[in-house]
Amino acid sequence: MKIKLLEPLRVPDKMIEELSQPLKDLGHEFDYYNEKTTQSTELIERSKGADIVMIANNPYPAEVIEATEGLKLINVAFTGVDHVDKTAAKDKEIKIANAAGYSNQAVAELVIGLALDLYRGITQGDADIRKSDFPAPFQGNEIKNKTVGIIGTGKIGTMTAKLFKAFGANLIGYNRSEHEEAKALGLEYVDLETLMQQSDIISVHLPLNDETKGIVSKNMLAKMKSSAILVNCARGPIIDNAALAELLNAEKIAGAGIDVFDMEPPLPADYPLLSAKNTVLAPHVGYLTDEAMVLRAHIAFENTLAFINGEPQNIVQE
Repeated sequence: MKIKLLEPLRVPDKMIEELSQPLKDLGHEFDYYNEKTTQSTELIERSKGADIVMIANNPYPAEVIEATEGLKLINVAFTGVDHVDKTAAKDKEIKIANAAGYSNQAVAELVIGLALDLYRGITQGDADIRKSDFPAPFQGNEIKNKTVGIIGTGKIGTMTAKLFKAFGANLIGYNRSEHEEAKALGLEYVDLETLMQQSDIISVHLPLNDETKGIVSKNMLAKMKSSAILVNCARGPIIDNAALAELLNAEKIAGAGIDVFDMEPPLPADYPLLSAKNTVLAPHVGYLTDEAMVLRAHIAFENTLAFINGEPQNIVQE
């Protein structure tokens, strides 16, 4: 088979060489492009002749998929696959795999970091201490004994719950199905409305799909306590971000820590959250740690080898 890695995986080239060697040893052809492109024409050219393409978070649109011949697997070195045109892939009977699990720890730790920043005013304190007219210090809050609502209790949501539990938080959760690992932490499942009403800290961990887009609506956001904060390190469109900004500016919500938006950064100057009160914004880096990049590279190449061996794994669309 011909395997093509179409973009860098943020690990050294030497690691790519090592991970691809077992494929070469089996007689397969491996090509690697170490510069990213978003141009469809270039992606089509890079994909030519491939049985398997490997990508990360680079968009892989319909026009590229439709131009491929003989492609069998789109191997995504990322958790979400909403940047791949799934309809076009399904029409051509091309399977899609992902690298589920590589960023569980990384994302969960950023959630904690954003919550701590909102609760203790770390970013604001840094700006204040640099001023000649130093204002009164920010009086914050502790996570201990707060109620943390986890929206989406999959692997990342459950990891986040574990970290909040270590701080002494009480856990409630919302998910389509109940997970025993989450319940073992003492997490109590409730409906979404109850979670929004009772939580002091809300952390979003749903995948983005037709069912979850906009699920944290203006109506749901309006149910939050005025003292509550919301953290989103999942996908931007899960939340009505214009409504979130409106409620933050009206001080009906105490704060928000946001790593994901309705589009990838850079954001337009008029994007509502850029001017919202009491926000800490990050440029979609929840997944981005040295350790996570190494783990996802290993998972991606394991996915490729498993597919070649007739034992496909991490398939998210047949």
